[in-house]
Amino acid sequence: MLKSVYTYWNNMINLVSRKDMENFYIRHVLHSLSVAKIIAFLPGTRILDVGTGGGFPGIPLAILFPGSEFTLLDSIGKKTRAVAAIADELKLGNVITVRKRAEEEYGKYDFVTGRAVSGFQQFAELISKNVSETGNNRLRNGIIYLKGGNLDDELAIFGKRITVWNINEFFGESFFETKKIVYLPV
Repeated sequence: MLKSVYTYWNNMINLVSRKDMENFYIRHVLHSLSVAKIIAFLPGTRILDVGTGGGFPGIPLAILFPGSEFTLLDSIGKKTRAVAAIADELKLGNVITVRKRAEEEYGKYDFVTGRAVSGFQQFAELISKNVSETGNNRLRNGIIYLKGGNLDDELAIFGKRITVWNINEFFGESFFETKKIVYLPV
């Protein structure tokens, strides 16, 4: 059902690359759900998904964690409208969408997620203001970021404060060979 909903909306506006639709579950859904390999959000956890685009990682995580609250933020109105319609069609009462730039968002959340929105340092500087200091999850509140490639130079500034998981340790598909989950407690 998820792929058919996305196919419908993707034909109207470009939420994900059209060539990626044949690999939709691996490149978008499973990639998003890799976050669940490092944390199971407790009920009541508030997550801000910055630069959600087509709703990734927010929509798959909202399906997996129905007791958590997801705010999906993007500056492009047609994308937030489509993602809101997708969330409605999937009956996800734990999702709200907001059309806004990250600089304009001042709400506090337990975690802020993103998926290859920008360089990690720029992302962290932009949204660390949105991470609440108090939380109840196994991981301390912070930033959870999905990104590919060699991140050594990009992440060096954070030293030992940062934790990186190679997603190919969780999933065997070649797509995940260079994909990583970056976690920065705030």
